[in-house]
Amino acid sequence: MGIVFLAGCAGVVPGEQTPTEPDTGDGSTVETANGTVELHYINVGQSVSTLVVGPEGETMLVDTGHYNDDGEHVLRYLQRHDITRIDHLVTSHNDADHIGGNAAVIEHYETEADGIGAIYDPGIAASTQTYAEYLDAVEEYDVPLYETREGDAISFGDVDVDVLGPPDPYLEGEARNENSIVLKLTHGETSFLLSGDAEDDQEEYLIDAYGTELRSTVLKAGHHGSSSSSSEPFLDAVHPRAVVVSSAYDSQYGHPHDEVLRRLSDRSIPTYWTATHGDIVLVSDGSGVSVRTQRDAPIDPLALRDGDPIELGTSGDVVERARLGGGPVDGGSGGDGDETAGDGTGSDGDEADGADGENETTSAASGAALEVAAINADAEGDDRENLNDEYVVFENAGDEPIDLSGWTVEDEAAHSYEFPGGFTLDAGATVTLRSGSGTDTDTDLYWGSGSPVWNNGGDTVILSDGDGEHVLEVSYE
Repeated sequence: MGIVFLAGCAGVVPGEQTPTEPDTGDGSTVETANGTVELHYINVGQSVSTLVVGPEGETMLVDTGHYNDDGEHVLRYLQRHDITRIDHLVTSHNDADHIGGNAAVIEHYETEADGIGAIYDPGIAASTQTYAEYLDAVEEYDVPLYETREGDAISFGDVDVDVLGPPDPYLEGEARNENSIVLKLTHGETSFLLSGDAEDDQEEYLIDAYGTELRSTVLKAGHHGSSSSSSEPFLDAVHPRAVVVSSAYDSQYGHPHDEVLRRLSDRSIPTYWTATHGDIVLVSDGSGVSVRTQRDAPIDPLALRDGDPIELGTSGDVVERARLGGGPVDGGSGGDGDETAGDGTGSDGDEADGADGENETTSAASGAALEVAAINADAEGDDRENLNDEYVVFENAGDEPIDLSGWTVEDEAAHSYEFPGGFTLDAGATVTLRSGSGTDTDTDLYWGSGSPVWNNGGDTVILSDGDGEHVLEVSYE
């Protein structure tokens, strides 16, 4: 059968509501978001499938897993989460490891559930049986199919969904990876970049076309963590606070590649891997992102493979492991192009007097008497081998003790430490938070990080109370 695309999207895909313009990243004010949006990165082995659930229950499924299981794991996941309708089915590109479940998902939702609203596809065919079955299902159930390109937008309630690629004309002789649909989802001050299998050519195009507009809270690593994607310039342009990698633990391709993990480590970007964390669910309330995973596993990119593999199809709830800030990402404080990614390996990190820093801002919340007395970002010798000489000193400058139980310390790259239960800092006392490992005392606490936390070239110490309210932010250069 022939390809059955309807007309191109012509800027806006039919839906209930016209989306707003893409976030410009120029520091302009972002309206307060309503409700929460969820992104579910489903553990599908050497493949990818991402479910998005909007504030009003809208649903989008981006890719459907590998051809070798015909979408079995994806369908089971959708059914476990009571997804009765797919409003938008997005095919990032037509490789069989991304459309493996397309036919099965279409058949199930059109015959046993509440249907599929529309399908979006970059329009480059494949000569595989999996692709033929996908098109057969589209034709049999008469589901609208739209060729989707740069400049289009998918209407998704209060969440902006902007299509950044592929461009017109296609890149690199219509190579499927390089012409993946690239989506940026924006909810309030948070954003998520889904780049399919985009490789170096499309990444270069995106940088040239969008620049700082690529900035996103979370990036899904392109091409399963292949070294052909997630280039240094692209990571610097996106400047994510976390990265998600979807690939198999024993990937025959070696994904994620060591080169990519080193790039992520150099930027101190926490990395979550479906192979060890299992299903990964990100929940945004518009100001911050809750990171929830099935398993607790290393997030230091260079320690990623130290985690144990998790079986495909493993059921079980996800648990919150981290929160990616509460401040703006695209525009405003920390997101206007001046934020510095931390690599923890520089040589200019002289001890800084945080209490006198002109960049310090202190809220009037409980605990405002707490100050950063000193920051030593540059440990003596090799930072990685002397983590306990990298530290932050906190001082209670008030007249009353401060109970720090459950309070958190973060850096700009969203590394997070939580004060132990029952820890109280007496009036006039100080406590030193060291990046390495040791036995906690009244005067010294240990982060337990396996790599440097504080960027020698500049970073921000962010202190939040037990309710997640920012109490103190101190920046140093």
